[in-house]
Amino acid sequence: MPLASIFKCASDLSNVRLRKLQGKLKIEHSIIDGVREVLERLIQENPAIRSVIPGVIRPVRDARGEVKVRVTVPVTNGWKAIALSAGARQELFISTALSKPDLEQAIHRVLVSKA
Repeated sequence: MPLASIFKCASDLSNVRLRKLQGKLKIEHSIIDGVREVLERLIQENPAIRSVIPGVIRPVRDARGEVKVRVTVPVTNGWKAIALSAGARQELFISTALSKPDLEQAIHRVLVSKA
């Protein structure tokens, strides 16, 4: 491949828009139904949240009805949470300096105001 073609391809990459909301919601994989809207609102209403990275999705029987998010364990730069919706569970890695009670309260506010 000629060198000019390589540079043209590289310059075309600069036009690719990163798939992130305000650079904080990493959307590399699927997000289960209803959870994306909750995460977008959580990020918009809480500047202390640096980023949210959705993880593995697994089917479960008890994930029916409204979206539920449960903060589970601390990780290096924040908290791991589990979102339940549409017959599935998804890991969420939330990068923040918020304490567990503060994060749970922020999530609760978003879920209540959504309804």
